[in-house]
Amino acid sequence: MYLELKKRLETRLREVLKAKYELDLESIPVEIPPELDFGELATPVAFELARKLRKAPKMIAQEIVGALGTVEGFAGFEVAGAGYINARLDRAATVRGVAFNEVKPLGDVRNHALVEHTSINPNKAAHIGHLRNAILGDTFVRLLRAAGHKVDVQNYIDNTGVQVADVVVGFQHLEGKSLGDVRALVEERAHVSAASGQFADAIDFYCWDLYARTSQWYEQGSEDEKAVRKKLRYDTLHAIEHGGNETAEVAELISTAVLRRHLETMLRLGIEYDFLPRESEILHLKFWESAFELLKQTGVLYFENEGKNKGCWVMTRPGAETKDGETDEDAKVIVRSNGTVTYVGKDIAYHLWKFGLLGRDFGYKPFFQYPGHVCWISCMNGEEEHPHFGGASAIYNVIDSRQSDPQANVIQALRGMGHTAQADHYTHFSYEMVALTPRCAEELGYEVAEEDRGRPYIEVSGRKGFGVKADDLIDKLIAATLEEVNKRQTGRDAAERQTIAKQIAIGALRYFMLKYTRNSVIAFDFKDALSFEGETGPYIQYAVVRARNIFRKTGTTEKAVLEEFQALMSAQGVQVEAILRAAEAKDIWALWLRVGRRTLTLEQCLTTSEPAYLAKHAFQLAQEFNNFYHKHHILTEEDSTRKTLLLATAAVTLRELVTVLGWLGIESPEAM
Repeated sequence: MYLELKKRLETRLREVLKAKYELDLESIPVEIPPELDFGELATPVAFELARKLRKAPKMIAQEIVGALGTVEGFAGFEVAGAGYINARLDRAATVRGVAFNEVKPLGDVRNHALVEHTSINPNKAAHIGHLRNAILGDTFVRLLRAAGHKVDVQNYIDNTGVQVADVVVGFQHLEGKSLGDVRALVEERAHVSAASGQFADAIDFYCWDLYARTSQWYEQGSEDEKAVRKKLRYDTLHAIEHGGNETAEVAELISTAVLRRHLETMLRLGIEYDFLPRESEILHLKFWESAFELLKQTGVLYFENEGKNKGCWVMTRPGAETKDGETDEDAKVIVRSNGTVTYVGKDIAYHLWKFGLLGRDFGYKPFFQYPGHVCWISCMNGEEEHPHFGGASAIYNVIDSRQSDPQANVIQALRGMGHTAQADHYTHFSYEMVALTPRCAEELGYEVAEEDRGRPYIEVSGRKGFGVKADDLIDKLIAATLEEVNKRQTGRDAAERQTIAKQIAIGALRYFMLKYTRNSVIAFDFKDALSFEGETGPYIQYAVVRARNIFRKTGTTEKAVLEEFQALMSAQGVQVEAILRAAEAKDIWALWLRVGRRTLTLEQCLTTSEPAYLAKHAFQLAQEFNNFYHKHHILTEEDSTRKTLLLATAAVTLRELVTVLGWLGIESPEAM
């Protein structure tokens, strides 16, 4: 509603400025005033025009207001202060729009967006830092789909990287396991995990400890021993990359088993994927070779004959100037002098495929069955009939801020190759790390040094074995919540209480990860996340339960109430308008306006790639509803018109809360 009215006002202002001043403004600022006393919308456009028109802003504002005339949905316009134009809405028309008008999609379903998120190295269990990536990515997918876009979700699997090599070294050289031993272990652990749900016995938990031990082993012993181990590490890596040997088979077994566990872990949070492209196929299907030729043909890469990059293929830097005979020492190396391709090179090839510019494709085979669809994985020779996942018109990569430079290199390469439109629709959806508060670290059983207890957060490290496995965190959150639910919901059976506890715990975790802007470091804390007070998921969920209780106690439903309200508006719209304009109903009107901000907030989230705006909207909506709930005695209200309005206010708020919580990936429990 708000977005539609805002655009309608912008259009009318643009018409007035064209007719009155012969001005074509590309954008006209229209904003929501900080106080309702100033109206529901306002524009400072007169200030922007003052110098150009050589008039005082107030005079320009008066001229514009005089020319605006009647605008559908608006009650009138006024000049305020030194030149602001305040717009006041037609309140009856607004509540009709909020209550009964179907929300239209913002996007074009023909747009094909590709969101890559999670992308955990398949060498050990997922940890708390991975959860922020996955929750951010999944929520943004939900927002894109809510806006009407076609979206494919990809989870890139680096199954040939050094982290997988480290675990393989651990199996083969620390534990002396053969290929058969590893296969038996994977089968045994997969069976235990699937049968019992005891994640401590799962293969990814086993690899968590082995990875930490291997990392420590590399640093032990004399310098000669360290050198031997380092060579062993890279020999293992090269064997995995080459394929066709026992080491590569061990890597395939482990990475596939760990990947399956990652998908099971994320599914606990309601997170699903469409396609799992693997680095092994990017290597073996010669994606890089095709990209290399294209990069050379377009002049993006050149061979360096001098300087520190001699013998390398490097990327031309825009704006980098060198004199005759000089070399660009800061140029990005894409192919090293020994012929190996850097991470950025492989990433360029992958993104050419994403945009449908490579001329090659993966093989596809089904890998993981979700309740509503199949998740596919890349392979060399796959199914003849399969979905197609490349050829996107927009790309969003959820990758932490430490990868900003490599991401910028890929965009630079696309521009250098002449793919400007694709580069413009390539978004690095960056975010900062997740740490633990000292209190949370101690609750998880870690020993926290005295000097660390006063710090705002403690960083986690999978390599050092200090961190929170995602499944452990989820289990602890559910256990803590269940304890409270058991106290409050004694009349419900154990299965119902478990479901409610899970809904609250997952909601608490997701909201905690989403309420901070992406460039904020998060210090996770159990008590803060699970609190029923303040800006938390449970606080918002409790507002939903409160609203549902209203309809339960009145013996009606939201749908029935809104049908009754529609009849009331047809017969007594003027009376409803009068109630809404009364001073004591200011909070009711404010709540209707808050409900009406859904599409405006959605557009803001998509424009800025920032889901935190929706999290804030949900919290403010719950906060205003709780104030409304305490102030107005809906069940005992004697005036039938006013009672219907109050019930309709609760109904549209409940509908909005359930909708936006769903976009955040949070369920709305029946009880708490």
